[in-house]
Parts: sequence; structure tokens; C-alpha cells
Amino acid sequence: MPLSVRLLLTNQLIGNIGFFLLIPFLADYLLEDLALSAAVVGVVLGVRNLSQQGLFLIGGSAADRLGARGVIVVGIAIRAVGFLLFAVGGSLPVVLLASVLTGFAGALFNPAVRAYIARDSGDRSAQAFALFNVFGNAGSAIGPVLGTVLVAAGFRISALVAAAVFAALAVAQWALLPAARVAPHQGTVRADFAIVFGDRRFWAFALALMPMFALQSQIYFIFTLQAQDSAAPGHGPAAVAALFVVETIAVVTLQVRVTGVLARRPRRGPAMAAGMAIMGAAFLVPPAATGIVRITGTGPADTALRIAPVILAAILLAIGVTAVQPFVNEAIGRFAGTRLTGTYFGAFYLASGLFTVVATSVTGAVLDRAGGSLTWPPALVCAGAGVLSAAAIVALHRYGALPGPVTPTPPSIPATARSAKGDGTDDDIR
Repeated sequence: MPLSVRLLLTNQLIGNIGFFLLIPFLADYLLEDLALSAAVVGVVLGVRNLSQQGLFLIGGSAADRLGARGVIVVGIAIRAVGFLLFAVGGSLPVVLLASVLTGFAGALFNPAVRAYIARDSGDRSAQAFALFNVFGNAGSAIGPVLGTVLVAAGFRISALVAAAVFAALAVAQWALLPAARVAPHQGTVRADFAIVFGDRRFWAFALALMPMFALQSQIYFIFTLQAQDSAAPGHGPAAVAALFVVETIAVVTLQVRVTGVLARRPRRGPAMAAGMAIMGAAFLVPPAATGIVRITGTGPADTALRIAPVILAAILLAIGVTAVQPFVNEAIGRFAGTRLTGTYFGAFYLASGLFTVVATSVTGAVLDRAGGSLTWPPALVCAGAGVLSAAAIVALHRYGALPGPVTPTPPSIPATARSAKGDGTDDDIR
């Protein structure tokens, strides 16, 4: 991989460590240390998510017009300031400002990083995004462990360490990340948005793949509830911890292998469809097992058997993610070409984030009416989303609406000069 891609992979690892050593403990800090109500805490956390998801398009456009490198550095520096405010502030206005800054920072550097990787990795972008997923998952697993140690000394210490991590990353990216020439833009930002939102093939693809993030996020919702409900009394936290550990191990160990196997086929449609179908099927395992196996014991071994179906479901979900996610990021870069890569990534992540909010709300409403996390209705909703997504991808593949086959770039062309054009069509019906 080019130096720039290797730097951004390292950035993803360390950045996720810094992020997750703080964020999982934020709600408890706001409730206990600042004595805020649960409603206010919900507002603070919601503001952070909204300021990130809602501004992805702006961050992507800034990366295209100002250069991805500068937007990455500024975004990381802003997140350092946001975490510093969590450390020094003890009032609601300061906490809200910190939440806005940390979310806005993510909206800046997330699409910019993906645009940079898509441009510099060329025909190896699927493999680069597979590694990106591995490094990110490793960081999100290490972060909470480190945070557990630091939070014992106080939340403010954790916030200071997180701020220092992002400050160091900002300096490192500024010093080491190669600067790429930014092509001059003749039109306005509005004209750029018109191009992206008028790209029918891209939006057909985006609509088909929106369920990917919605289903992936259920590891924090349905699967967590299922692990708690399956465990014997008193073993709920351990069951949830086991769920996340196994899911992370599955992604880290399988991602590169799965992508390597599937990338041998130049057309990506079948791989993405299979991944979405597997993700959907994962949700059928826990309710099916509930109707077949009944364990009445309450010991640790009994709890392990109780949560085994949920763990298996999480592994299947991880396999589906490894099959689809790198190729989705690769396809976005190829739809965009070289001029509006950041804007395309921003538009896709904005739409996916909004869909995830709606889908999770619908799933929660179905779960409430069904009477439990291990019942069939919420599982069928999620499985149906996966199946419909897979069917839509197959249709796009057959009708030639996906980017064309990936052809290896000759080795004589430097990695920094390679770019995915995204001007072919996936018209092979095989």
C-alpha cells in the first residue's frame, strides 16, 4: 500500500482507540458526575450524532475543494479540542459545545479519509478498505479496555488522554501525510451537489445498500438486548462483553481473507448481494434457537449455552459485513471518479445515517409490540431488510447499473497516480 494509505490505516487504529476510551463512559459521566437528567443526556448524545451524520456531505465537499489532507488534519484537531472541553468543562453549555465539535470533526475527516484512500489505493481499494475495517475494529476493541483503566482515575483523565491522542494524530498527519494537488473546480458547490444528487445509478446503489449500516448497528441494539435477555440473572454484562469481543475478533481475523477471496472476481455485485443476505440471515438464528433449545440452569456454563445462538448470529453478521463493506466503499469511489470523491462518500454516509435512525426506530417499535428481543417480528424485519437489499443489488448487477469490472493497474504506474474512473458498467449477467 502507498505511504498515505498506511498512515491513514494507523490513524484509524489510534483514532478509534482514543475515541472509544472516552465515548462509552460519557453517558455515565453526564448522569453521575454532572447530575444531568436522562433526557438531557439523550440530547447531548443525540447532538453529537446529528452534528456528525448531518454534516457528512459538507465534509466530503470540503475534501474535494480544499484537499482531503487539510480537511483530515483540521477535523482531527477539532476533535482534540472537543475532547479537551469534556475534560475542563463541567456545565451543560460546555458539554453541548464539546459534543457538537466532536461530531463536526467526524463529519470532516471521515469522508475525507475514505476519499483519500479510494484515490491513492487505485485498483486495490477493496483490499485497502478491508484493512481499514480491520484497523478500525481493533481500535474500537482496545479503546474501551484502556478506558476502563483510565476512568478509574476519573473521567477527566480519560478526556485529557483522548484529547492528547487526537492532538498527536493531527500533528502526525500534518507532518507525514503527503499533500495531493487539488484539481481546480470551475463550478459552485451547488453545482457539485446537483451532479451527485442527479446521479441515478449512484442513488439506486445507495438505496440498495442503505440497510448495510442499519443492520450492522444492531449489534448495539437487538443483539445486545438478546445477549442480556438470554443470560442467566447476574450474567448480563458478561454476556454483552462476550458478544462484542467475539464480533470484533471475527471481523479482525476474517476481513482480509474474505476480501481476498471475493476480490478475485472482477465484478463485485454477487459478493455484495451475498454479504447482505448473510447479514439478514444472522437475525433469524436467536429466535429459531429459542424455540428449539431451552436451558434452565443459571451457572456460567449454562449462560454460555444460552447466549451461544446470539454469539453465532454476531459471527454471521460479521461475515456478512466483511463480504460487503469493502466493496461498497470501493464502488462509491468508482462512481465518483476523481473530482467529487469526498462529496459522493459524504452523500452516501449521510443517507445511510438517516436511514439507520429511521430503521432502528421502526425495529424498536416492532420489538415493543412483539414483547421481547428474542421474538420473531424484529428478527423478520431485519432479515427482510437484508434480503431486499441483496435482491436489489442482484437487479442492479443484471441491469448494468454497478461500476464495471475491476482491472489491475499495470505495475509501472505509481500508486499515487492511480485512480478509479467509475465509468464502466456491471453488465455481466453471470
